[in-house]
Amino acid sequence: MLNATRPVQVLFIAAFLLIIFGEGIVQAVIELKGGERPQVIDLFTRAPSEANLRSFEDRLEKEAWSARALRPALQAARFTAYGDLGEKGLLGRERWLFYRPGVDFLMEPWPQGIADAPEGSDPMTAIVAFRDALAERGISLLVVPAPGKASVYPDRLSGRVARTDTDVHGHTRTLFERLDAAGVAHVDLFSAFDAARSIDGAPPLYLAQDTHWSPEGLRLAAALVAERVAGEGWVARGDTEYEERTVTVEREGDVVRMVNAPAVSAAFKPESVVCTQIMNPDTQTPYEDDPASPVLVLGDSFLRIYQHDEPGSAGFIAHLAKELKRPVTSIVNDGGASTLVRQELQRKPELLDGKKLVVWEFVERDLRFGMEGWQIVSLPPATKPATPPTPAETS
Repeated sequence: MLNATRPVQVLFIAAFLLIIFGEGIVQAVIELKGGERPQVIDLFTRAPSEANLRSFEDRLEKEAWSARALRPALQAARFTAYGDLGEKGLLGRERWLFYRPGVDFLMEPWPQGIADAPEGSDPMTAIVAFRDALAERGISLLVVPAPGKASVYPDRLSGRVARTDTDVHGHTRTLFERLDAAGVAHVDLFSAFDAARSIDGAPPLYLAQDTHWSPEGLRLAAALVAERVAGEGWVARGDTEYEERTVTVEREGDVVRMVNAPAVSAAFKPESVVCTQIMNPDTQTPYEDDPASPVLVLGDSFLRIYQHDEPGSAGFIAHLAKELKRPVTSIVNDGGASTLVRQELQRKPELLDGKKLVVWEFVERDLRFGMEGWQIVSLPPATKPATPPTPAETS
């Protein structure tokens, strides 16, 4: 009896070892055949820290042959059966799509400013340090948190949300209170967007299938920021009368792309988006930044959309320039407005030469989920003595 069961035991052991090691071996072979360095080597060449192991796990999860082969079909089946868009997306009402981390930010508890908060996790510490570093150069800072889509349209996410009775962006309201207490200038787009969407027949301020604002939303944001800039006398409006050109583009929503399943993509037609491209009146060419501008704009994909992708020169940056009647200059990093844009500025401090104002935009979910957290990023010493800006200097 014992001898009869041994082959079965050996078979089970072999099957177990195949399950454990088979995928890794196949993955390594595929990578070698493609001329790539096998991922598994990282386990032996990098320190076994939590960050390195997590990075290896995330990369393996995204690039494993089994995941690439099976995930699209499984995701399509889950969407067909339950309307499930996976870990990145949520299906709302009227086929509106939402970015799940943005919704998680609104719904989950998040203690701000606690004494034992991990280093680099409190936005206020980084914001105040950046404000002070700019002030040493005579440069003002204006903070512009961009509302997440679910903050403005929670009722499109779920019919159970009573928009008029529930303040879904309480975390960001708390930030506003802390900014006021610290004397940090900021623009409240949330109240303005709530008021704008309450007007009967008003066009949507966000794209239905995308994380980002619509052309109407960005134009409203640019107008409000320009009004604050000119009203404070940081930088006076210039004399460039930019012209507008209407351009229609077909956009596949980023939430659809993040699902990464062809069957799901086929269920959502690209949105036809009417954009307003900003044109240079002298050359009739699309708007371009001017590094010599007194205004530097930092931000994330909310500044990239329509500006650096189709149709180009039709995003927040170009519309802010139009409202200010003068060009600006900018640093944009998708998902990296919390820290990465300031790190790039640290590497290119010459961008601060001649600046009077920095406008810093970041989407509200990055208060908690910002890439690289909220690190304090030092700036090199100013090459010229700092002098506070005056309306006379900026006119």
